[in-house]
Amino acid sequence: METGESADGPGGPGGPDGPGLQFGCASFNQDSTSLALGTKTGYKLFSLTMVEKLDCIHESAETPDVYIVERLFSSSLVVVVSTAMPQRMNIYHFKKGTEICNYSYPNNILAVKLNRQRLVVCLDESIYIHNIKDMKLLKTLLNTPSNPSGLCALSINHSNSYLAYPGSSTIGEIVVYDANNLNTVTMIPAHDSPLAALTFNTSATKLASASERGTVIRVFSVPEGLRLFEFRRGMKRYVNISSLSFSPDGQFLCASSNTETVHIFKLEQLGPSGGDESATWTAYVGKMFSAASSYLPAQVSGMMSQDRAFATVHLVTSGQRNICTLAMIQKLPRLLVATADGQLFIYNVDPLDGGECTLAHKRRLFGVDDDQGEVMETEGSEVPGPAQTCPSYAATAALPASGPITATLTGYSEDGGAKKGEVIPEHEFAAGPVCLDDENEFPPINWCRDGTGGGRARHS
Repeated sequence: METGESADGPGGPGGPDGPGLQFGCASFNQDSTSLALGTKTGYKLFSLTMVEKLDCIHESAETPDVYIVERLFSSSLVVVVSTAMPQRMNIYHFKKGTEICNYSYPNNILAVKLNRQRLVVCLDESIYIHNIKDMKLLKTLLNTPSNPSGLCALSINHSNSYLAYPGSSTIGEIVVYDANNLNTVTMIPAHDSPLAALTFNTSATKLASASERGTVIRVFSVPEGLRLFEFRRGMKRYVNISSLSFSPDGQFLCASSNTETVHIFKLEQLGPSGGDESATWTAYVGKMFSAASSYLPAQVSGMMSQDRAFATVHLVTSGQRNICTLAMIQKLPRLLVATADGQLFIYNVDPLDGGECTLAHKRRLFGVDDDQGEVMETEGSEVPGPAQTCPSYAATAALPASGPITATLTGYSEDGGAKKGEVIPEHEFAAGPVCLDDENEFPPINWCRDGTGGGRARHS
């Protein structure tokens, strides 16, 4: 679910340089309840729990020209990298306004990914894996294929912490690495051309990928690496796919590019047993075609296994970078698109019929909205359903579990941040955003809570 993009390319330390670009990067957090922006003067954090209201819950002006900013779920832990010091990663507790620690690396940092167990730093030809509890360097993957865009994905399901990154700089090969057990799981020959986008679903059972051509999006099983779905975005032209994101339930996949169209693809639903039984005859036939594709010419098999978009969004402009995510906001499915000109679009998605999504709200992330903060321009009818009263995103009260609790967070206080008698459920089984025990568990780096800690990553 986590997705991020620099204004001039994924993880690029160049910063915005085009007209109208007011920030260097944008990223949704792991459960798409927060949006982080790296700006020329610092960074901003926005709450995404309401459609009608966009709250800026924090703004920092201490670090200029931020090109990487990542927030860990709903905690106060924020990772920041600036063009002023592109080889140093700073970790902050934004509520206290203190630096937890910082780490330096031999080359420019291109991407940072994190979940509740691991923090991963991606350089051009190496990857550093830290234990997020104490920032101990667990593993350094050296001499990885050149990855100038810093393309990588880390599953938000901390029970496995799968890491995906390019296995080649010339073809679309994916390496799936277990960041918990520190071993390679599988290598997937995904595309003929180099990779452009990667993302895991919430449970880390599926991995979606796109190549630099941008015509085909494929979904693979994890950890087996078997191809499950193939979606064709288009054949008329090559595009630069900048963002891929699964819906929280894993049934939909959205893709945005440098064109004006955002595509939403629908994945077949699994049977009650959780096996590979297809829900529809069409899906069953599609799977049979996919299984037989290895025996057929590539052009024939590709045409047999492709599926068209289930839903689409047509943006007002094209040619600018953007990121997208699918989220449940006020109990309804929404598509969120943040564009490089500083706007956030929220669309309603029809999960039954698909089609063209309707614009619910449009917000400016900088400056003042045209209507002075009142209701923004909308398309179609008002957002259906009553407005749900949501707690402040900066609050640290956990939502109660909607069903039986199957697992708790190892190493986390079970009642931290929750009302007495409640247990914080594992994120994947929670009814909504899980707010962890912010004071006791985050920042998690015990040895440098006073903000004086620092370090240099070394090879292992």
